[in-house]
Amino acid sequence: MSYPFTSESVAIGHPDKVADQISDRILDACLAQDKTARVAVETLITTDLIVLAGEVTAKANVDYAKIARDTVKNIGYTSNEIGFDPDNAEVLVKIHQQSPDIAQAVDQGAGDQGIVFGFAIHENEAYMPLPIYTASNIVRGLIAFRKAHPAIRPDGKTQVTVDYFDGKPVRIDTVVLSVQHDDTISNEELQSLFTPYLSSFLPLKDEKTKFLINPSGRFIIGGPQGDTGLTGRKIVVDTYGAYGRIGGGAFSGKDPTKIDRSAAYMARYLAKQIVASKQAYACEIEIAYAIGLKEPVSLRVNTFGTANDQKLIKTIRSNFDLSPRGIINYLDLERPIYSPTAFGGHFGHSEYPWEKLDKVSLFTG
Repeated sequence: MSYPFTSESVAIGHPDKVADQISDRILDACLAQDKTARVAVETLITTDLIVLAGEVTAKANVDYAKIARDTVKNIGYTSNEIGFDPDNAEVLVKIHQQSPDIAQAVDQGAGDQGIVFGFAIHENEAYMPLPIYTASNIVRGLIAFRKAHPAIRPDGKTQVTVDYFDGKPVRIDTVVLSVQHDDTISNEELQSLFTPYLSSFLPLKDEKTKFLINPSGRFIIGGPQGDTGLTGRKIVVDTYGAYGRIGGGAFSGKDPTKIDRSAAYMARYLAKQIVASKQAYACEIEIAYAIGLKEPVSLRVNTFGTANDQKLIKTIRSNFDLSPRGIINYLDLERPIYSPTAFGGHFGHSEYPWEKLDKVSLFTG
């Protein structure tokens, strides 16, 4: 059976990703001074305004407004002409301490109820679905590309359609790229610039692969000036591009005591070990928690009929502590490592501790 599957990713200057990066930079700043910091910060960014809201309990002296302005500037927005003026925008800070009820629950176990999913598939060296892996690599590469081509601005998004046959990727059918630019570059010049750029990321392209570059025409007004950004609004982009299921919570701006984040990282880690062990071509793991309880209320492994799922569950329960504290300690999550995850996907990049392959042997045989 053949079918297409499409995933998208967004550039570093997409308004939602700007908001994610601000939230995670605040988290990292708190963790750098206090590894036990409790952080849950949301960012809203729109024309001439940044709103920071949420809870922080930490022994840290953090200038939230400065972090927000510097983050936007580092992304490449330095004026309203480009997409946002961080120096002259209003920054409204509405951050208070964490509720004592939530703090008590975190001390006991999970800080909230929740479900998380982890997924891995043997479609590339990163054990990620090919559509989202390709789309993420395209937008990550735009950072260096922009340095060589100043007419290209920070906002943008891409979409990759892969043709599958009998459950395996066989070719890349269509790549869409919409990228913000200044008015000195024509659409024809964009086509000639980006066709070879996109081709370099496509291992399964052929003579019929289609490239749709800025199909709507001009894309000059972008960034927060063109659209409002909000933390946590790109959770499909952040995870598996809708190829695998996702849980109910976003990641950015949350410290690792929040199982929305840390347990999702652990579920991905475990799924990747299983697929790398060649026990399965693909693996999905679901973990569910109840507020205040240390141990998960459920653990499910699905290898889609290719392995003994119950045996894999037994191996996981015998070798891994899936309590929030156990996950934090195992993956060493109480440190400022989160800012890079806020752009280009949380999975499939070897620099993150949940991507290491160090327990494959536990699942072999």
